[in-house]
Amino acid sequence: METVRLSDIVMKWFPEMLPFLRENELNSRIMLRDGIGILEADDAMEIIQYSICEHQSHSFLH
Repeated sequence: METVRLSDIVMKWFPEMLPFLRENELNSRIMLRDGIGILEADDAMEIIQYSICEHQSHSFLH
C-alpha cells in the first residue's frame, strides 16, 4: 500500500492537466494498493476523473 497525493499522479502522467484542477483536488490523498510505480496511464486517468467527480458532488451549480 502507498498513499500519494493526486498531484503526484497528475504530474507523472498528465502534467498538462495541472492548471485545470483545483488545489483541494490536487491535495486529495489516494491510496494505491500496489504503489505508484506500477500504475498505468489508463488507471491514472480513472483516478483523476473519480477524484474530480467526488469533489463536484459537494458543490452547487448556480
